[in-house]
Amino acid sequence: MQNLMPRAHLFAVIMAILAALGVFGGRAQAADRMTVTVTGKGPDVLLIPGLASSADVWDATVKQLSASHRVHVVQVAGFAGVPAAGNAEGPVVEPLVEAVDAYIKANHLKSPAIIGHSMGGFTGLLLAQRHPEDVGRLMIVDSLPFFSLLFSPTATPESVRPRAAAMRDATIAMSAETFASQQAMAAPRYVKSPEGQALMLAWSKASSQSVVGRAMYDLLTTDARPGLGAVKAPTILLYPYDPAMGAPAAMIEKTYGDAYAGLPGVTLKRVDDSRHFIMLDQPKAFAEAVETFLN
Repeated sequence: MQNLMPRAHLFAVIMAILAALGVFGGRAQAADRMTVTVTGKGPDVLLIPGLASSADVWDATVKQLSASHRVHVVQVAGFAGVPAAGNAEGPVVEPLVEAVDAYIKANHLKSPAIIGHSMGGFTGLLLAQRHPEDVGRLMIVDSLPFFSLLFSPTATPESVRPRAAAMRDATIAMSAETFASQQAMAAPRYVKSPEGQALMLAWSKASSQSVVGRAMYDLLTTDARPGLGAVKAPTILLYPYDPAMGAPAAMIEKTYGDAYAGLPGVTLKRVDDSRHFIMLDQPKAFAEAVETFLN
């Protein structure tokens, strides 16, 4: 099977998928799919974490922005110890997109900036396609418009559906011990520091395997590339590069560039010496990228 990127990076991103997504001033329900914590005053910024991630992944970004922005941090139900609630069965990702849209409209946010990591970046991308009025600008942090490109450049939702279903069912069925062991082995591939690895492992172990498995299936079988041309919001894609990926930086850049070729005016920015969780591996570079994005 032909892959778009080196095996080490393929495993890193796939395992990140497996491991790792009111009222102002507190926590509020949004269609029972997520909670939102709001801090600060100023222009609105909405932060969406990745699969099996805690909203705490954005702590440094919240500290950075809350003096000058009103920051809305999403926590997806079923991840990092939060009850599954509305995500207890059925699809996860597309209902999450609609929950974010409902939250923005209910709270009268005017085209907020959206920053999303991995599944959160994919959620922001779908939001910008389906509800363009919701998104003033978009930052996607290491995500693809069709995750199954990691399997093959010729993948389609139809061709990957059996494999995605098998991965979903295996994730749901495996014991908690096996799931935790799998994540522990994978952690160094997507976070460099021992501290970051410990965070990701804790979040993953506390997540609902059912929600993780079904959300992973959604990501693998949803192709957002046909709608890229409809995105009007200025968009920046942050992607990582580390020599451990085992390929030249130009090859990695081509992978992302080809995937987002249909998105007009997208800006690609590489962050070196980082793996999937750029905000944990390179916090200074990530903070600078966020500042540039918002200003």
